[in-house]
Amino acid sequence: MTSSQQSPEPTGQAHGHIHSHGHSHGPAAPVSKHLRKVIAAVLIPFATAVLVGLAVLWPGGAPEHERTGVGFDRQTEQGTVVQVDPVDCKDVNAAQVPPTGDTSTPEGREAVNAQQGQCAKATVEVTTGKDKGRKFVEIVQPDAPRQLEEGQGVVVAYAPDAPPDLQYSVTDVNRKVPILVLAGIFALAVVAVGRMRGVMALIALAASFGILTVFILPAILQGSNPLVVAVVGASAIMLIALYSCHGLTARTSVAVIGTLISLLLIGLLGSVFIDWASLTGNTDDYTGLIHGLYPEIDMSGLLLAGIIIGSLGVLDDVTVTQTSAVWELHQADPKMGPRALYRAAIRIGRDHIASVVNTLVLAYAGAALPLLLLFSIAQSSVGTVANSELVAQEIVRTLVGSIGLVASVPVTTVLAALVVSADRPEDAAAPSGRGSGRGRRRKK
Repeated sequence: MTSSQQSPEPTGQAHGHIHSHGHSHGPAAPVSKHLRKVIAAVLIPFATAVLVGLAVLWPGGAPEHERTGVGFDRQTEQGTVVQVDPVDCKDVNAAQVPPTGDTSTPEGREAVNAQQGQCAKATVEVTTGKDKGRKFVEIVQPDAPRQLEEGQGVVVAYAPDAPPDLQYSVTDVNRKVPILVLAGIFALAVVAVGRMRGVMALIALAASFGILTVFILPAILQGSNPLVVAVVGASAIMLIALYSCHGLTARTSVAVIGTLISLLLIGLLGSVFIDWASLTGNTDDYTGLIHGLYPEIDMSGLLLAGIIIGSLGVLDDVTVTQTSAVWELHQADPKMGPRALYRAAIRIGRDHIASVVNTLVLAYAGAALPLLLLFSIAQSSVGTVANSELVAQEIVRTLVGSIGLVASVPVTTVLAALVVSADRPEDAAAPSGRGSGRGRRRKK
């Protein structure tokens, strides 16, 4: 009897040792059959609803439309700069200097530069499409932000209705090679550090990108409600990403439920404040072009869909971290009750939230930095800047997403503490463990 009482202690110590030094690789603590059934009763209907939503809303591809030739809605081909020759700007420019010669305005300075200095005459060869091998000339101003070099790959716009000499023009440079190299370095770094988990993370990333491009975007273009599409698509991404990276465990299931609750809160708050603040979602040339091509798309719904999808990635990080913290605390001290577990884990969550919210705000501010600079140049007041729809949209996006992140910490921590505390060791232990427990109780 003495040996049976003492034998679980080394096992428990070894188990705790494994998790304290490598919880990402150690097995999750087993839970009772009853808890597994409860979690399954929640997640199976949810996963079924997601599959049904994917089947019902699945698009047949993006609907056809007549190209406008504006912005990204242009027919493009690939090209290569085969020759660059210097040329006098006044010999190739038709722009005229204002009669006064005033260079105090941006227009005046541009007109003067168009008549003076050395321009570049680039000969570009089309390398794809039906006109492969055709060459055209592109004039580059000396103060142009993008200069062309011989041998450089470029993207050329094709306007079939224009005169033959004006059908092709350079619209951008070809950045595929540096982007692919950077993506390869990223993948190698993830696999080198994360090993098998890193491989699964890359697979989940590819699946997320696939759902976004194959389901979410075409479904919205076909006229489906953007909010419903975003919820279904984000839920599918969440299920694939979390379970593929962290395994089919109770720990992951709690993180999924916490993420789902937080997403619903973000959707509700976003819907209320987008409507209350009268945000149309149509704030720039790109959204205006989308609305012009597909007037049936609900642009405010598209804004809300973007908030939900944008918040998902950070939510996954927060909920998985909190769930893992509760599980590890429980394994370190199995005697801790749900209140003690919550108090200990919420302290970790507060530190996490403080950094995550700051990261989210700075990420949005960094993306909108050129816009903020324009307002600064105009010497607009903070109230005027915040009231403009373009900035108010980003404020609502940031604050709604941050509220969802903050709420996910206590929600997920409570769920994890209740689930791990409700588990009974005798349900998951071997029969000898149950006998040992009974022996201790009789001795007391």
